[in-house]
Amino acid sequence: MIKLKNYIAGVSVMFSALMAAQLSNSSVKQYPTMYENQTNNLPSNNSLAAEKVVLTAKELVDINLNGMMNDPVLKNADWGFVVYDPKTKKVISSYNESASLIPASTTKLLTTETALSLLGDKFRWITQLEHSGEVDAEGVLNGNLYIVGSGDPSLGTGKAGASTYSGITAGYLYALQNAGIKKLNGSIIIQNAVFKENKVALLPENIVWLEHQNYYLPVGATAGINPANEKLIAKKANPFENDVKRYFYISPYINKMVYAEKFDGAAVATKIPDAPFTLANTLRASLVKNGIPVSGKVETRITEVAPEARKFISSYKSPTLGEIVYDTNQRSDNALAEALLRMVGFQKKGDQTLDSGRSVVVSHLHEVGFDVKGLSYYDGSGLSRSNLVTPIAQVKYLTALMNEKYYKIYFDSLPIAGQTGTLKKSFMGSGYGQVFAKTGTLNKVKTLAGYLKTNTGRTLVFSLMVNNYAGSVEQVKQRMERILAPTLSL
Repeated sequence: MIKLKNYIAGVSVMFSALMAAQLSNSSVKQYPTMYENQTNNLPSNNSLAAEKVVLTAKELVDINLNGMMNDPVLKNADWGFVVYDPKTKKVISSYNESASLIPASTTKLLTTETALSLLGDKFRWITQLEHSGEVDAEGVLNGNLYIVGSGDPSLGTGKAGASTYSGITAGYLYALQNAGIKKLNGSIIIQNAVFKENKVALLPENIVWLEHQNYYLPVGATAGINPANEKLIAKKANPFENDVKRYFYISPYINKMVYAEKFDGAAVATKIPDAPFTLANTLRASLVKNGIPVSGKVETRITEVAPEARKFISSYKSPTLGEIVYDTNQRSDNALAEALLRMVGFQKKGDQTLDSGRSVVVSHLHEVGFDVKGLSYYDGSGLSRSNLVTPIAQVKYLTALMNEKYYKIYFDSLPIAGQTGTLKKSFMGSGYGQVFAKTGTLNKVKTLAGYLKTNTGRTLVFSLMVNNYAGSVEQVKQRMERILAPTLSL
């Protein structure tokens, strides 16, 4: 930060008057770096009357930013801001642009872009229905049905337009009836074609356990648990009464709050229902209900020494990756983001471990010229406080993406100020419909990064990250909106 040059009293009065309507604290003590060599542009002794001095939009942005440095909500916070012109490749205004800060869910900007780049926006997960054995003249299948999964993170959830379990099984049932199958003399076998190991995933270290007085767990890999057996949360004023701690998460398969009761040290194995297992049970029930008896049960096979010959019956395709990315960024869906991280890891390294996913994303960032100085990429969703990034790295990265073929899909996935997603209730005044950005929220962390359209039609790129602020989330949101407000006039 650069201390204010020797301003004469008349200029101080002028600036104070101009900013009084915008800032809660109009005490202007410091200027950001951009003013270091601009003393020649300051008003002369012969132009002291405030009404005769017209400040440029950039000067107003800098003065506004300077005032925010002394705001009580931000004064002792760790925060950084930069607004960047993608055409000139120059910083317009900034503060602490190279500080490594916790990005929270703006981490998803890196995860979703990597997935689009490596997999393509048309990528889909396929869950196939196959059978072994033969169908006799009476319509009896003397063999097994196989549900072959591929790691679809949206399977049965309805996310991004995905079908529910009942919708998928309806399609399978129709295909079975068309194949003339009237009875299954065998079992329904689940075989995960992609994720054959790591059935219990350890969560990343330094995860955000305590958030809004509850413990929340992101989704790990699935285990063979029926959603009907999950414990649901009763609504209570204090879920930790009697000193009983429970670790809560949203089940991606039944879309309800569930909990785990055990926490073993630095990592937690989340037990969540296995999507193919649930699909297989739903299919079995549907077959019986529609007059197709099933003699066997549902079972899981990870590996087979001597696999049976199988024939294709039908398949279910997930929404496209572009649609999954849209849902991930609009709703800031942690489960989808973590699934994308593991999927890019599998595509490049053949397994779904967190380490492989992180390695692939970081390698991709190196390849596209991301400034990794100050970067710590620890998970796909941004839930870990071990994630770090700099504002200047974010804006240069977002600028480079504007030349990619999938940029429109990526851009369209970002919430719109006052209109969609996690920004629907923000920027109801200045900035409405002009800010397109990913939000991020953790305890004492609030972030926003993306693009904005100015009143003159320019597209600018920005990053604003606030850590360890004072006051409430709403108060810091208001300050962030006020920081961005004058940039709309650039």
